[in-house]
Amino acid sequence: MEKTIREAYLEASSFLASAESRSTQNPERVTEWMLCSLLGWDRSKLFLDWQEPLPKEKQAQWEGWLRRKAAGEPVQYIIGEQEFYGRPFQVNPHVLIPRPETELLVEAALAWGRAWRPGLVADIGTGSGIIPITLALEEPAWELSASDLSADALTVARENAARHGVSGRISFYEGDLLEPWLERHLVPDLLISNPPYVPLADEQQMSPEVAEHEPPTALYGGHDGLELYRRLAEQLKLLPRLPDWIGLEVGEGQAGEVADMLQGLAESAGEIKRSVRVIQDLAGIDRHVILQTAT
Repeated sequence: MEKTIREAYLEASSFLASAESRSTQNPERVTEWMLCSLLGWDRSKLFLDWQEPLPKEKQAQWEGWLRRKAAGEPVQYIIGEQEFYGRPFQVNPHVLIPRPETELLVEAALAWGRAWRPGLVADIGTGSGIIPITLALEEPAWELSASDLSADALTVARENAARHGVSGRISFYEGDLLEPWLERHLVPDLLISNPPYVPLADEQQMSPEVAEHEPPTALYGGHDGLELYRRLAEQLKLLPRLPDWIGLEVGEGQAGEVADMLQGLAESAGEIKRSVRVIQDLAGIDRHVILQTAT
């Protein structure tokens, strides 16, 4: 007897909630998510038509997905996609899975940029390319560039740019932090970055989905999580001038030290007409540190 989609949903969500599963993501939500992706349906159609039989040609794929999810693999890597700023982006184990708090950093960049009209925008450590691609789609006149140390990550970013029709508007560079711009004698007007900031000591506290599957080079920022910020600050000193706007995502408890770094950069450059502010995420955590031309 054929299994209905409802039966597949109930069995899968129960299995993912069981002690046998290493998944820590919500079992009901994950099961919905995977079924919608498997069938190419939205959530409304899933529940409207879930008395329909699960297609036989999808059964083996479904069982394989469940085994991977039960082993702790992130659902985003299983289905190969994550939404950001209302748009779908390809993700795989070469890139960090986009987080919703990064949307607030993009919002801050858009708000400043629409008032000041930056000439060159740079995203440092672009990963899947969500930040420059989103900025390109929201502001078609902006000149955008992005870097990553990982060639595999840049492949994903370029594929996402092609998917969203902005390949010709973003320059992708392989290199360490700001080095590609320094080598080309380019000075960004707006610099944005979500660098690795998880302290190495926190690895044991992380879920299997994160610790065992997301790329370590995109997660960990040295013993205290601040290594990349220090290195970026040193590279910023090599520019003939600071970018007019710098926005950095940070980990919990890191905003104060990163704000001090940026303020120190402005003071050492003699740019006193600068202001540093901190943006909280929806959980009330100080998540983004902004240095900008004073308004």
